[in-house]
This record gives sequence, C-alpha cells and structure tokens, in this order.
Amino acid sequence: MSSTTEIKQAVAQVKPAHPLKVLLEKSVKEIGRALPSGMNPERVVRIALTCITQNPQLAECTPESFMGSLFVLAQLGLEPIAGRAYLLPFNNERKIGDKWETKKEVQAIIGYKGFADLFYRHDSALSIDMQVVCQNDQFDYEYGTRPFLKHKPATGERGEVIGYYAVAILKGNATVFRYMTKEDCMNHGKTHSKTWDKKKNEFYPSSPWAKEGDAMCQKTVLLQLAKILPLSVETQKAISVDETSRDYREGIVDVIDLPSVTAWEEEGHDPVIPKVEPKTTTSIPGGLE
Repeated sequence: MSSTTEIKQAVAQVKPAHPLKVLLEKSVKEIGRALPSGMNPERVVRIALTCITQNPQLAECTPESFMGSLFVLAQLGLEPIAGRAYLLPFNNERKIGDKWETKKEVQAIIGYKGFADLFYRHDSALSIDMQVVCQNDQFDYEYGTRPFLKHKPATGERGEVIGYYAVAILKGNATVFRYMTKEDCMNHGKTHSKTWDKKKNEFYPSSPWAKEGDAMCQKTVLLQLAKILPLSVETQKAISVDETSRDYREGIVDVIDLPSVTAWEEEGHDPVIPKVEPKTTTSIPGGLE
C-alpha cells in the first residue's frame, strides 16, 4: 500500500471537528470584547464546551443560536454554570419564505443566582437574601403600613417546602420583601414559561422547572420583588432577554440588541404556532409578568 493511500485512509478515519466547537474557538477574542472587565473569555469557552458535553443536544442546535445565547450571557457578565444561567436546546419553528421549518436552537435562561448577582450592580443595593419556607418552620409575615417578616427554620425535620421569599436591603436601611407560596410560584411558571407542555400538563424534562423547581420558584419571587426595586441597567437587560434566543452574527458583539427569534417547542412535540403569520415575540418571556 502506498504512503499516499495510507494518508488518505488515515484522514478519512479522523472525525471532523464539530462546526460549533470550531466557531467557539474562533470567537474567543469577540467573547472577550463582550465580557465585563475581570471575566476570562477562555474560561467562558471552556464552560460552554462543558455544557455541550453535559447536554449533547446543544451540539445539534444551530451554531448561530448557541453563540447568540452565549454572547447574551457574556454581555450580562453571567456564566452558564452553578445555577446562574442555563443554555437549553429547544425546537423553534420559523417561517422561511412560504414554508414553516423547525430548527433546533438554544435559548438563554437566567437563574435566580444570576439575577441576584445583577442586583448588586446597582448603587442602592446593599444585600439580598432568598429563602425556602418549610412546613415545620416558624414563619409569619404581613404587608401594609407596618410590614414584617419573621422566619425561624425548624431545627429538626423541616417538612415539605410550602413557600419562598426574597428580602432586599437598600441604602438608607430600606427593607423590602416578597413572599409566594409554592403553589403560586408553580402556577406562575405554568403560565409564563415556554417550557410548560399544555398537552401533557407538565414541564418539559429538560426545563429547569422540572430539574430545579426550588431554584426557579426563588427566581420567580425575586422577579416579583424586582418590580419595586431600583434596577441596574444589566438587570433590565437580563429581564428582557430571559428565555429568548438571538442569532449570532460574526463581528457583532452587542447581541442583546439583535431581535429575538423565540418560538419554542421541545423536540418531539407538535408545533403550537399558527401557520398564518411569521412568529414575533412582543412580550418579555420570563420577565416581570
């Protein structure tokens, strides 16, 4: 066998690099320009590659949507790790020309830890705390002209989770809080999350609502509290892009300014978008409903 033939055979056996991974490696400098000071673009790329390893369906999504969601989080200074944010694959149905086509794309979801991080970027912010209330805890609260919240976790078996609250302390010693029952939080998720399957009456298995229900409930309470808090520019942007996707375009760093292309259905489910007009997102998914 000639050396030329051996080389051709060896090359044929080499698995080609996935275009998404190649694009990630090429975009390190652009990601660095999008990141706030103090964040490392190489670390962000490593975390993104880990996300792909942990959820292989991300590699099946369009590179544009993956990079778009990654850049959105980068601009906000959030990493898709440790409950701060998530990169999740969904099916998005778009009208291309006269035909509807289903594309697997990535959406960025911001966790309650991510929103808490953004809260501290406001000049008026001093501290924020989020807690879970269980059945056997000592708990009481009241709104009105003399609001108060008292919570003493049970020392032994705390029992089932019954609610969640978020408390923020601002400069000037102003303290504000919001409490929601677990039922109220879950109903909020069913109403506003794109990951609620109305046909099966359950959240999609890949949804954080299914995997990390307590964390999503805490996020819900925090967002309700945010309605009466001074919000940093980053927090306002985060609310507007939560649970959406944007197509990355080479050379564009401000991906948040690109239009949302969100119209989500998880793989294996029938499309729910009426095939009449192009789908546009006019509300704020995951925002302050």
